[in-house]
Amino acid sequence: MGNDPLKAYFGEAANWDQDRHAQARQSARRAWRVAAGAGLCAIASTLALTMLTPLKRVEPFVVRVDNSTGVVDVVPAYQGGAALERSVTRYFLSHYVSTCERFNFATAESDYEECGAFHSAQRNQAWYTLWNANNPASPLNLHKDGGSVRVQVESVSFFERGNGVTDLAQVRYLKAERAGGGATERVTHWISTIQYVYVAPSQDPRVRRWNPLGFKVVELTAEPEVGGAVSSDKPG
Repeated sequence: MGNDPLKAYFGEAANWDQDRHAQARQSARRAWRVAAGAGLCAIASTLALTMLTPLKRVEPFVVRVDNSTGVVDVVPAYQGGAALERSVTRYFLSHYVSTCERFNFATAESDYEECGAFHSAQRNQAWYTLWNANNPASPLNLHKDGGSVRVQVESVSFFERGNGVTDLAQVRYLKAERAGGGATERVTHWISTIQYVYVAPSQDPRVRRWNPLGFKVVELTAEPEVGGAVSSDKPG
């Protein structure tokens, strides 16, 4: 009878120890479940971010205003494949001629770089040669007295080749040249025949800022319009 209390005590101690081990195993299983859940959440988050990556690209766009109705819309993103509306090409041709045929010393460097964004590699080489300071016919030398050239586009006409390809246009415009310190402009009329093409837009953000749709001037021939009026007494 004297050993009964000891047996009861040791029995309770053993049960307590077993309970502690059971609780420890249960806590460990719970910790592993939490860790596995956290790992799955991390994997799911990584996959979600990977799938969202293409949505983080900055896409340039062109806002177009209808001249007759004033309706504003956004020109669809272009990838260099499908044909674009002629109104978009007319805009690029007009903008190119207006920017690349004018001269103002304050904007000459910016205009030079912007025009380069619309050139094919061959055309860009010719553009560099034209503007080279060693070239006597360079605009930098022709207008080093502080003169300027203002350009106004008059019309844009498109031509279709015999094979149905439409990649030629003529741009009629006037150039108003003013000598440095002069008060009058000498106005002449010109025609530029331009071969153009659309390619995949440049990946360079600076080029895409000027030319988001990949419009390229392949060839350009500019000549005075036959019979065009010349005026040298137009007030500034």
